[in-house]
Order: sequence, then structure tokens, then C-alpha cells
Amino acid sequence: MAAFARSAPCWVDVQLPDLEAGKRFYGELFGWTFRTGEGPYADAFSDGKLVAALAAKQDGRMPTAWGIYFATDDIAASVARIREAGGQVITEPVRAGRAGVLAQAADPGGAVFGLWQAGDREGFQKQNEPGSFCWTEVHTRRKDRVDPFYEKVFGFQGTDLEASGPDAARTGPDDSPPVGFRMWSPAGTEPGPDTAVGGRSVITDAFPAELPSYFLSYFAVEDCNRTAGNAVRLGGRISAPPFDIPYGRMAVLQDDQGAVFAVLQPPVSENGAE
Repeated sequence: MAAFARSAPCWVDVQLPDLEAGKRFYGELFGWTFRTGEGPYADAFSDGKLVAALAAKQDGRMPTAWGIYFATDDIAASVARIREAGGQVITEPVRAGRAGVLAQAADPGGAVFGLWQAGDREGFQKQNEPGSFCWTEVHTRRKDRVDPFYEKVFGFQGTDLEASGPDAARTGPDDSPPVGFRMWSPAGTEPGPDTAVGGRSVITDAFPAELPSYFLSYFAVEDCNRTAGNAVRLGGRISAPPFDIPYGRMAVLQDDQGAVFAVLQPPVSENGAE
């Protein structure tokens, strides 16, 4: 049995101008260790478990950004559904050695994501724990086209929330109220927060018109405030200062090369457990 259900987020990587600088930044921020492969990339490990990869950009025109990949057991069929649903295939399926097969695409709003059909590498070996991936969401201005796209391509079942989800508490720069948030649950599950694997947020007019649609991926941390402070100390920036949401305490950060990501400190229950 595959380690990841079909359409579940299974991998993240970041494209950086300076790979060694990225290793220093994330190594100190998250405590990651690295193993360099034959190509211009480095696998990242937390407690000895695979959590992400850092890659040196081969083309300066590529964005400095974190990318998210969704699991598929038939990448050709997934690519066909993307086209049928109005998306754009950026990179046709290509084999990554014995590790698996990948493709890249964009939804109707322009947000880029990846597909991963596992070979020897399933994806994350650790998630939802400090130092590892815990959530992703697409930010878009075209929810009326994007929502049915992901439901058709991945079979997601949506739950609309007015003030929930890891991004719902965020406001625009003018303190405008949060907009509706949609959580995605895999096909065959009961839709809701307990089964959600990702979500959709809306980019409102409070943000600059030139801001493109994008995926924001989250990493779990033990202390959100401390992590945000450490990011600045390491040369990064805080895009959204730490604040509380129903699912803990979060912040949106940039690394020292401009790649944006979020961190989430899970809430502590009354018995002290997260």
C-alpha cells in the first residue's frame, strides 16, 4: 500500500539561487540536516527522516519559491484531468530516476503545483511534527474556477468556513475582515477539519493586483514566536507576524533569498498535549 492517499500532499521542495545559503538558513531554523545528491539539490532530514528538498535554480527566471506536490498513482490520467478541467500543464511527466515520476501544472488561476507518482521515494517520511510539513493552501482570486478544478482533478470534497482553517484569521493590509476559506478533504472521507489535507484562500482587493496566485506551505514548529525571530536573525523577513488561529499560532515568513513559507505552532490542550 502506498504511503500517501491519492491526491494527498506528499512532498515539498524549494528552488533557490544559492543552495549552500539555503542549507545554512533552514539547517539552523528547523534543525534540518542535509544529504547532497548527484545533481544540484540537497535532501533535508529532521530527526533522520526525509522532510523536503532544496534545489539550486538552473534558470534565473524561475521563481524563488516553495513548491508542493500531490500524490497520484496514475500521473498520465492526472495530467489529462488537469487539461480537461481548464488547467495548464507546465512540465509533462518526467522520470526522476528510480525515485518516481513528476509533472508540474497550473490551475485556472495560475497557481503552480506538482504531481508525484512514487517509485522508490514515496514522499515525506515525517509530517505534522515540529520541523516538517503540516499544511498547504492555494491563494487565488478566481475561486469560482479554482474550486471545481481541484474537485475534478483530485476528487477533493470542500468545506466552506467563514472563520476557520490555518489562514482564515488573516486580514488584508488595511485590516479588512477575513474572507471565506475552503478546506479540502480527500474523496471517500467525511469532509471537515478532521480529514482536511489542504485548502483554498481568497486574495482580496486589499492586496496588490500584481500579486499572483500561489500555494503557501506550512511547517510545524514548537514555538512560532521564537521561529519568527530566528528567521529574522538569519537574514529572513516576517511577512505576517505571529497571530493566533483556531489551529494554533502561525506566522508567514520569507527566507534570506525570498522564498515564502508559513509556520504553525499547534495549540496545547488542557492536559498539556498538542
